[in-house]
Amino acid sequence: MSIPIALQLYSVRDDCARDFFGTIRQVAAMGYDGVEFAGYHGVSAEELKAVLDETGLKVAGTHAGFDTLQDDKLEDTIRFHQVIGCKNLVVPWLPEATRATPEACKETAEKLNLVAEKLKAYGMRTGFHCHHCDMSPLEGGKSPWDLLGENTVSEFIMQYDTANGMSGGADPVQPILDFPGRGITVHLKEWSGEHGAKVIGEGLVPWEKVFDACETVAGTEWYVVEHESYEGMTPLEAVKKCLDNLRNMGK
Repeated sequence: MSIPIALQLYSVRDDCARDFFGTIRQVAAMGYDGVEFAGYHGVSAEELKAVLDETGLKVAGTHAGFDTLQDDKLEDTIRFHQVIGCKNLVVPWLPEATRATPEACKETAEKLNLVAEKLKAYGMRTGFHCHHCDMSPLEGGKSPWDLLGENTVSEFIMQYDTANGMSGGADPVQPILDFPGRGITVHLKEWSGEHGAKVIGEGLVPWEKVFDACETVAGTEWYVVEHESYEGMTPLEAVKKCLDNLRNMGK
């Protein structure tokens, strides 16, 4: 069975800010199978669920700030995402101090494991989304990506981002292979030497190798398109072209 393709809505964040539901409808009309959220623009979970049901879009996940997964906010976070049918709550970024040393990475991993344990009771998972700085070796030779992966539980999602990894000097595929079964959602973003400057299929990412790693080792359930640089196109035009190129690759 082919892996469905979602759009990370950060790619069209300005459109979402102007017309959140209208943008979601346009994403569905393009042929995307689902969406990954990056904020909710003040709408209720019930309103959002109605639009998802209307369009047929599934929820691949959300980027949830670490603060929203703490005890004072966790109950509300869980309820909102239960309503919209979202089970993958991925932390999109961690402050430098929480990953600047091997010791800090291990302490952060312990905190993330506590969140993972709490979410498990609700059939939900948490995880971590990499940026270029997470791929650089720390003292001892391992990167924050390595250390967070090695010190978190097996159900913790290691969400690789192809452009972020390559821009940080990582191999385009090996970070996916390093954590079998944990690439539940993987960000597909093109890299051409300038961050996100090309649409998918028109840069340097070896896509067939990425797909093979996802489909044979990582246990990937969703491909998530993210695009951040538009080269004369509107954001909506760019993400449509990304999807078209993936479909032309047989995805």
